[in-house]
Amino acid sequence: MSATASAALSLEDELGDVLEKAMRRSGLTEEELAVRSGVPAARILDAIDYRPDLTAEELRRLAAALQLNEVGLCALGLGRYPLPKIKGFPFCVWPLHMPHGIGVVNAYLVGECGSSSGLLFDTGTGISALESCWPAAVREVRAVFLTHVETEHAGGLCDVVRRFSVPAAYVPEGAQAPCGRPIGEAQVRSFGALEVSAFKTPGHASAHNCYVVRSTSAPEGRSLLISGDLIFAGSAGRGYFCYEELAAQIHRVLAAMPPETVIAPGHGPMTTVENELRYNPFLT
Repeated sequence: MSATASAALSLEDELGDVLEKAMRRSGLTEEELAVRSGVPAARILDAIDYRPDLTAEELRRLAAALQLNEVGLCALGLGRYPLPKIKGFPFCVWPLHMPHGIGVVNAYLVGECGSSSGLLFDTGTGISALESCWPAAVREVRAVFLTHVETEHAGGLCDVVRRFSVPAAYVPEGAQAPCGRPIGEAQVRSFGALEVSAFKTPGHASAHNCYVVRSTSAPEGRSLLISGDLIFAGSAGRGYFCYEELAAQIHRVLAAMPPETVIAPGHGPMTTVENELRYNPFLT
């Protein structure tokens, strides 16, 4: 597997991002959260402005007030959020990391090891950025799957289709994307020994999918969950469409996955279902 470099990525969200998302989900202002938690509003604002200096006791109080995973929030606040080692797939995975703003956006290539063809999940910020991190071993793209249609995840979709003569590009039902055809809940596409199943996961966007990649030649082998902006290591996506839907879909999808399933998010490092169920602040 070619995925170990993903572990070197920074977490997508810092403590302040998680607190802000949790406040929006709960509909609380800084002042209201201060009353509930007993943590001064000025200290909460400092954390949101990326100047965190919260004690473990303050983090525990905030976790209780926001209904967050206490262990995970404390680990995040103290700079010790745990990440698992990623290995042991029955296929090859190439994470493709591209600069986006002050951060990084991820796309992923998945293929049978030793083959020169692969499946592409999301297209990043565009064909130029994608080609700058493209593995030389992969010369053919058999299909593209988009998690959602946002500039940094679907950039240059038609360029990718033309560049690699891609037979099919799949997008979530309801998404408006040229060159794409819809794929919905529980629909499956097979490519040799690789099988891709779709989950409809609205929340971050109204049209958002996650995809599970499995090997039919090694059914007991580890699966890969392409999560887009549903869930990240140590955090979750913003509920631009609906925070309640986002939370419901996170719980639904993770409950359907074996604990050893690897999560490949749209931002930040890869993780596992087991790790996030144990530590993710948004999973209690």
